[in-house]
Amino acid sequence: MAAATHGDDADHKSAALPSITVDDVRAAHKMLSGVARTTALEGSRHLTELVGAPVHFKCENLQRTGSFKVRGAYVRIAGLSAEQRASGVVAASAGNHAQGVALAASLLGVRSTVFMPVGAPLPKVAATREYGAEVRLHGQVVDETLTAAQEYAAETGAVFIHPFDHPDIVIGQGTVGLEILEQCPEVRTIVVGMGGGGLAAGIALAVKTLRPDVKVVGVQAVGAAAYPPSLSAGHPVALDSVTTMADGIKVGRPGDVPFKIIGDLLDEVRTVSEDALAGALLLCLERAKLVVEPAGASPVAALMSDPGSFEGPVVAVLSGGNVDPLLMQHILRHGMAASGRFLSLRLRLTDRPGSLAMLLGALSEADANVLDVSHARTDPRLGLTEAEVELRLETKGPEHCSEVREALRGAGYTVLS
Repeated sequence: MAAATHGDDADHKSAALPSITVDDVRAAHKMLSGVARTTALEGSRHLTELVGAPVHFKCENLQRTGSFKVRGAYVRIAGLSAEQRASGVVAASAGNHAQGVALAASLLGVRSTVFMPVGAPLPKVAATREYGAEVRLHGQVVDETLTAAQEYAAETGAVFIHPFDHPDIVIGQGTVGLEILEQCPEVRTIVVGMGGGGLAAGIALAVKTLRPDVKVVGVQAVGAAAYPPSLSAGHPVALDSVTTMADGIKVGRPGDVPFKIIGDLLDEVRTVSEDALAGALLLCLERAKLVVEPAGASPVAALMSDPGSFEGPVVAVLSGGNVDPLLMQHILRHGMAASGRFLSLRLRLTDRPGSLAMLLGALSEADANVLDVSHARTDPRLGLTEAEVELRLETKGPEHCSEVREALRGAGYTVLS
């Protein structure tokens, strides 16, 4: 188990947390019938060959609102009293939780207000409004947005809907685990991304209660991995900073409710790099034809990073597919570069008529596809007869990148980067 020994203070705090069981998750699953989709379980031939055992995707990226978040949000809001519902609900989110709360509240006839950062992607802001929420843009980072939402709750009496740190949220997310066991009863390992821990805790609770033989592995981005130090300390520990492209798991401190469950039940926590996340997103798009956000691709990144260490059959939970198109473009290019399929070069050549054409001819002979060329002649660093060229090339892998560089050097060009 991944859990470390808890200290006395943590034990006291954990003992005060509400007790939730698999029967609560079963009841939530019935409640969500007709609200949340039972998302598909799709096989991955490429990962199956890589891992050496069957690998399936649990496609929560195809859930209503594009992520699993509607499950927990609906269960949480449905559990409010009539008086609480009359006061409305409020949430803070940069994307997935915002849309989940907006839809759940609309379905239940509850007024919702969602605070989002000023720089939140426009498609996510528009979707949240379309699902019925009043959107208020506040703050540059989520922490500032969260403070504004909590102040609004205190001023108006609206109920604050936390994205992961509440029993009802964990119970709702746990329905993903029930579905996995129904769809893939032979499963041996479930891999799931972790931020605050609500989804991983819910899945671990449902799965380990019913099938203790199934291993549940959590995955965090290496720049936002709060769980390893927290589990070692025995209580939630806040990181000084968090840095990752995976907004859905960009959380600096585990929630108290999910932490207790994860500490007791999760088998292991792994971390993945930004390059691995980009490569996983690219694989999902190219091989599985699935649009997945970086957080949703984190289980795939873990499988790709150490494929021989997972006992199959494996189910990787693709937790969401809400990714801004501009970010997607950047990530795909990053993923292609990390896999050796995109190469940026800067080189110098003699500035004379036909020199650029000769360079492009050399690249053609090396079978590199030129995507972009930038040609500079007036930089003060250059000699009187020199020009500098920046190239972006599509290549066929790491070996081909090396071959292109060597071909250019062999043709007499000075390759600077």
